[in-house]
Amino acid sequence: QVQVVESGGGLVQPGESLGLSCVASGRFFSINFMGWYREAPGKQRELVASWHSGTGIKYGDFVKGRFTISRDNAKNTVYLQMNSLNPEDTAVYYCNVGVTRVGRPYSTYWGQGTQVTVSS
Repeated sequence: QVQVVESGGGLVQPGESLGLSCVASGRFFSINFMGWYREAPGKQRELVASWHSGTGIKYGDFVKGRFTISRDNAKNTVYLQMNSLNPEDTAVYYCNVGVTRVGRPYSTYWGQGTQVTVSS
């Protein structure tokens, strides 16, 4: 089994910054994908930022240079640094991890999500 745990959400004011972390643990051979998605009330889940072993880093169009995704390979951790937050960034942020396990097909796993609220 693979566990994915996010942390770092909270309440911030417009213009402030917030950092999220996501750790993957369990039995796997390698991590091939780590991504952040978000889901706001009444909206579909959308990509925020991702890293893929083959294609590199990608950001959602709305990020516009405000967010940065980074990884610590040794810790199986992906980070999302969010700057210049605005109320439209309010959502539950989910981490998705894709792993390769010996003898098993490529699989992806979701974390439980962490709430980010931007409000004055």
